[in-house]
Amino acid sequence: MKKRKLVITHHLEQSQMEQIKNVIPDWEVIVSKDKEIWQEHAKDAEIIAGWKKGIEAYCLGPNSKLKWLQAWSAGIDSLPLASLQDNEIILTSANGVHAFPISETIFALMLGLTRKIHTYVKNQQTKTWHHAHMDLEMHEKTIGIIGVGAIGKETAKIAKAFGMTVLGVRHSGQPADHIDEMYTPDQLNHLLPKCDYVVVTLPHTKETHHLFAAAQFKAMKSSAFFINIGRGEIVVEDDLIQALQDDIIAGAGLDVFEKEPLSADSTLWEMENVIVTPHTAGSTEHYNQRVVENILIPNLKTYLSGIAPTINLVSYSKGY
Repeated sequence: MKKRKLVITHHLEQSQMEQIKNVIPDWEVIVSKDKEIWQEHAKDAEIIAGWKKGIEAYCLGPNSKLKWLQAWSAGIDSLPLASLQDNEIILTSANGVHAFPISETIFALMLGLTRKIHTYVKNQQTKTWHHAHMDLEMHEKTIGIIGVGAIGKETAKIAKAFGMTVLGVRHSGQPADHIDEMYTPDQLNHLLPKCDYVVVTLPHTKETHHLFAAAQFKAMKSSAFFINIGRGEIVVEDDLIQALQDDIIAGAGLDVFEKEPLSADSTLWEMENVIVTPHTAGSTEHYNQRVVENILIPNLKTYLSGIAPTINLVSYSKGY
């Protein structure tokens, strides 16, 4: 009898591969980032972990055996969701893997803007000794976290160490630890005027597309900072640029953009009140380990018992 097959399209450490093989000793496990290797096995794979450009042609054809796709990222908006749904493929994401590194990036951006670290780094390059009119501090300010998932919860916990008032937005409106007030998405414009920092941690869906436009920036304090580590398509980028140029908001820390890489002629590169990072907020030395140990292996054990994986199971209707 032909062995059941798992294809992982990422490089793993030997110890991580052994952990997986211990769970499915009778399966054939293919682990490779090399297209020439994974494409030979994708059509026979019952499970694929990690989506690569072009793999759809191999694993979603009429003779495909694919039953479950474990995405290697939290965001799944770039996947062919309609095709996966039509083929009744179980889809799970890597949501939660990024909570530590992204929350660290959020506070790096917030502190950088507040304490003008980005300005001082530029001054260092020209050996310029200048105060840069720095007079802000972050303690006891109000932060609005737009999207209280794993990242939002970790961000809220850290914010409490700064004595901050924490406001949150989540679809259910249900309370969460470290959140002082919770709002629903339709109440967004009521929350924004209260915030000194607005942090977007949302996925990109039909509901969140261009959620932040001119009206939302006008609702914010002129002294507020806008942080986006969710998805660039959540923001109307031209409206954000206009708000920054017109001092409608004080500044922005941006890890994601409507089009990536960010175009070399984008105004955002040169703005004094903007910090740009190249979609690296989730990068961490522990990424693969967390995907394997916290998500893939527990989901594998559930799958082997004949039950659909439960960790980060994606709802096609919601888009996350």
